[in-house]
Order: sequence, then structure tokens, then C-alpha cells
Amino acid sequence: MGYGLVAGLGSLVLSALTVTPATGTAVHGSGDAATPEARGTAAAADRAAERGIRFGDCPAAEGLPETVSCGTVEVPLDYAEPDGRRIALTVSRIAATGEPADYQGAFVYNPGGPGASSMYFPLAGQLQEWKRIARAYDLVGYAPRGVGRSAPLSCLEPKEFVKAPTASETHPSPAFKRARIAEAREYADACARRAGDALRHYTSLNNARDLEVLRAALGQERLTFMGASYGTYFGALYATLFPSHVRRMVFDSAVHPAREKIWYRNNLDQSFAFERRWADFRAWVARHDAAYGLGTTPEAVARRYEEAKARVAKEPAGGVVGPAQLQGAFLGAAYYDDYWPARATALSEYLSGNDKPLIRQAAPKKEWAADSENANAVYTAILCNDAPWPTEWKVWDRDNTALARKAPFETWDNAWMNLPCAFWRAPRQQPLEVRTRWGALPPVLILAAEHDAATPYEGAKELARKLKGAVLITEEDAGTHGIGGGANDCVNAYLEDYLLRGEAPVRRASCAPHPEPDPVSLDQRTLRPQPLRPAV
Repeated sequence: MGYGLVAGLGSLVLSALTVTPATGTAVHGSGDAATPEARGTAAAADRAAERGIRFGDCPAAEGLPETVSCGTVEVPLDYAEPDGRRIALTVSRIAATGEPADYQGAFVYNPGGPGASSMYFPLAGQLQEWKRIARAYDLVGYAPRGVGRSAPLSCLEPKEFVKAPTASETHPSPAFKRARIAEAREYADACARRAGDALRHYTSLNNARDLEVLRAALGQERLTFMGASYGTYFGALYATLFPSHVRRMVFDSAVHPAREKIWYRNNLDQSFAFERRWADFRAWVARHDAAYGLGTTPEAVARRYEEAKARVAKEPAGGVVGPAQLQGAFLGAAYYDDYWPARATALSEYLSGNDKPLIRQAAPKKEWAADSENANAVYTAILCNDAPWPTEWKVWDRDNTALARKAPFETWDNAWMNLPCAFWRAPRQQPLEVRTRWGALPPVLILAAEHDAATPYEGAKELARKLKGAVLITEEDAGTHGIGGGANDCVNAYLEDYLLRGEAPVRRASCAPHPEPDPVSLDQRTLRPQPLRPAV
């Protein structure tokens, strides 16, 4: 929902959003000297280039193996005041494993969110799909501002954020709406109270500026970067601001970059797209009725899901899985089709009297409470700071009520997640227009699944139009969110050709879809190593 938050956020499994103007316009090199923020970015980058990053053992809090080294890079909290307060961003790295002659520098990855860390990313080199890339590049991850140990942002006590069970209504009653409005207002107030004056500085533009400082600290004249989901948006801002500093960029599952879409309209479009992907899941379950017994039509599967939702509303599974937890788990199936067997099995088993698979998949993980609360705080701060949002409830009510008639599955839950932006205390920016002229930017690679719901396909096409010379690779008739380094060999071949040799089709190319999952529960078979996942 929104652009953040399914449990496991961006995780790599090995085995098993008063208006103030945006700062700056499209610039070249290290920035437009006419703006204080651009001058501050250039100064911070020069300082970082001189100091570099001192890599050493990773702190135990990162939970990373000894093969990964860690360090920090300082960035200004406010780029208009580069000599004022600074914050330290945590960085991780595994050096390239190949021969010196094959070395191509640092490769930085961001999984999106907002609110996700890529500190785990260097471990991707252990996956077969990434080994050749790992031989040529230092794999570099980092925690963006506000995330993890990078000046962490928090709005609630973690135990309050993950309390369960909680309710979810597809067509909410007036009383339910009033309660959620009050919660959203309280959450916005809590963020302002806890973060104070620093809150306004958690923005996508600052994430792009931080990436420029990281580039310099890594000693790279030009940046090689891959962003997934939300990472494509601030990556596109980087390409707009610093085109001459781009070496190669991959945008995997692209956010629609149009200024009028950031972020309210993008979320409405996303909710509409989730309805189709939810239908794709139900159709797959119906085709495998012999395995799951949930009905032979998508409509029948939907009725069984609603039956489960009514049951957990009356008596939460395990005392902790209510309608909202059930919805969150099945939203994951709308992101990743390799979740389909596990979710279908959990639903089938629950309706047959065994609630254990559902509890295992849907119950909040107390050990993830602090990370989940932190991620949600950063998600909310960035989306709310980035752009104007409707401040009158009647606008939200009108738009989401109308949309829920056509797309009931996710519409209102998405609205509640973003509603704090209606009551936000920090100043709002006007989004920067993402755009580059012909020849200003090296060709960039855009990867997109045609049925992706979290970042609908039109966003990838629009990004390709905005970044002149971009190449769009489409996985047809597929909907997994984040496809680079995943299950599609055709997509991976284009990714490798681009990263390793700088080769890409002239404008666009297509790949056939990866195979649908087998109708066998992931709970009942050995897990294969999973691809990198964007945060969702």
C-alpha cells in the first residue's frame, strides 16, 4: 500500500510522499550555482570526495556477515546550509570479486520504500543471477536519511505501530472514517513533535542530493546506480539534476514521474492497478482448485476470501490476525506472484480449520517492530514533504469512495496509510519536473512488468519519455514488482548486457513472462534463493 510496507521490506532472502517552492531546476554537473541547495550539494560532495569512506567491520546492529564491510558518509541535514548540522549515512560494501582488468567501479542499489535500506545489498553477489555483476563491481548498499542508523526518524513507539488485531473495511462506515481521520491527525502531530525542525528535510530531492555526495565519497567520477520502485523516482531526480555525473542507471519498476502525479494521484492509480493484480491472483487460484479447493472461478475465490475476512473480524486468528493483518498478507500476493502458493494454502487451511499457516504469514513480527515503525515514519515524511496534498477530507472521501466502487481491494487501506499528509505540519514542496534533453544523459535502462500494480506500467513509459534516450524493457503479461535479477532470464540478460558492457536495445524490447508459480505451498517445499525485492 502506498510505496512502502509489506513485512520483510526490501529484504534479501538467502536460502531459504503551506506550499514552498522546490529547490533548484534541472542542472548539469554538480548543480545550478544560482540555488543555495545546489551550491551546498557541490560543497558537500567536494568534502566527501576528500574524506572518502573508511570501511571496516560492520556494527553488530546491522546483522551482516563478516564478508561485508561498513562505513559512513556525512551529508548536510539542510543543503542550503552545508556547514550546519550534518547527519551520517551508513554504507555497506563487498569489493568486486573478479580480476582487476574486469573492474568497473562501485554499483549502488536502492530498493525503494521510501523507508527501506539496502545495507544487505552486497550479499546479492551470492545469488547466481548477480555473480557476474559482482565480479565487475563493488556492490554498495546504504541506508538513506532517516532509515536504520542514518539519523533515524520515528513517529510512534514501535509496540504501538505493530499492535494487532486491527480492523479494515472495504466500504468504511462514517464511524470508521472518523476514527481513522483522528488516527491520521494524531500520527502527523506525533511526527512533528518527535522530529521538530528536522522533519522538513526528509525529501526525495535531498535523497537525490545525498546520492551525489555518496558518489563522491566512493571516489566515482560518474555514478552507476540501480533503483527499484521509489528508488526510481529519486534516481530520476538525480538524473535530472546531475546528468553529467551518470555512468549507468537502471530503473526497475518505475514510479510515474509526472509532477501532477506526485504523490496523491499516483496512489489513486496504484489502488486501481491493485484490483487487476488481485484478479490475476484469484484467477490463478481458481485454475488450481484441485490444490486449494477455494473455487473454480475468481468470483468464488473472492467469496472465500471475504468469508475469511468476516471470520477474523469476529474472532482474530491466534488473537492477532484481524482483517487488516489478513489484508496486508494478501496484498503481498498482489506484489509478488511467488507468494501465491503460500497465500492460497494459508487461506485454504484457515477455512478448513487450521489457522497456523495464516498466523505465520500474517501476524505482525514483534522483532521487526522498530524497523517497521521507522520505515513507515520515513515513508510518510517523504511523501508528505515532497508535494501538495489535499487538506480537505471531502476531497479524500469523494475520490476514494468513487474509486472503491471499481477497485475495492486496496483503495481505502491505501488512503488511510497516506491520510496523515492531509494534516502534515512541515512545509510542502512543488515537485521538480523530471526531464533531460537529448544527449545530456547516457542511455538508461528501465525495467517494467506490464501488470505491476505497485508502480503501474504507464509510469515506466512516461519515465522513458522524460529521460531522452532511455531504453524500456518490458516483461509482458507479468506483474511482479521488481524484475531485475529475478526469475526472468530474458530480463536478466538485458540487465547484464547493460551493466557489464553498456549494451542496450535502441529504444525498447520485450520479454515473455516468467513461468507462473507451481500450485505447491512454499511452506511445503525447499525455498530457493529469492531475488532482490524492492520495498513495497
